Amino acid sequence: MRASDRIPSRACAILIAAGLAGAGLAPAAAQTSGRASDQQTNPTEKTFRVCADPNNLPFSNEAKEGFENKLADLIAGELGEKVTYAWHAQRRGFIRQTLKAKLCDVVMGVPVHYDMVETTKPYYRSTYVFVSRADRHLGIESIKDPRLRALRIGVQVIGDDGFNTPPSHALSRQGIVDNLVGYTVYGDYRNPNPPSRIVTAVEHGDVDIAAVWGPLAGYFAKLSKVPLTVKPMTDVALFAPLVFQYDIAMGVRKGDHVRKAQLDDIIARKRPQIDAILASFGIPTLPVSVKASENTRSGEQTK
Repeated sequence: MRASDRIPSRACAILIAAGLAGAGLAPAAAQTSGRASDQQTNPTEKTFRVCADPNNLPFSNEAKEGFENKLADLIAGELGEKVTYAWHAQRRGFIRQTLKAKLCDVVMGVPVHYDMVETTKPYYRSTYVFVSRADRHLGIESIKDPRLRALRIGVQVIGDDGFNTPPSHALSRQGIVDNLVGYTVYGDYRNPNPPSRIVTAVEHGDVDIAAVWGPLAGYFAKLSKVPLTVKPMTDVALFAPLVFQYDIAMGVRKGDHVRKAQLDDIIARKRPQIDAILASFGIPTLPVSVKASENTRSGEQTK
């Protein structure tokens, strides 16, 4: 695989961080149309309307098995509301065809300061990680580890070489190119959880190690029949301005200050329960950035 050394767009990088992989780049055939489910049957019943992907574990799925589904249940319970969903593949047009179309009111996971929405305080922070088979005893953490030059490395790719993930770019800057094996974050949407293929490749020995966004890696490593080791990447600051760690928040329509304030309050009060849900899914987390927590804002809309 040839990985370009061009820095990926900020929008592209942050979208993969929240499971909104490559919005604006996905083929149209891979999408589901925006559609609502679990619709309100009692017109007086209050609803917590969530925009979500029906096939994107560990984040969400139509069976409501993802950690964002569980968080939605927690928050709706606090509000005394019933959760309903507008389902759409989190790819091209996701925000436009769900949140902006007013089919729903909340996106459960977006990077702090994601420009197309108004974001809450962050409720977790995660990072890119290395995943390897435990029986290989690699223990690799540093993106600068010299052993990476001799290993087959799985990397997530978004579309073309200008929009690859931070680990892909960091490895290519070191001349580590020919031993990279790309796994698209789209995958085949006809199959369950398309992005999980990169972790399966480690499990099956198709690659020696993989550089994966933490929530995806932690969840599918936990489900693997073969014990896998998940190590947060280190020495990533050497590759600034590439960003490997992100604070994740919830997103509402711009100007929906009442809903944002409600969510901020619940995030603050229910921190232990939120942390417990994340831990139960194997999500690797880091301390939330103090700056991000104190200075959430709404940005200008992405063009």
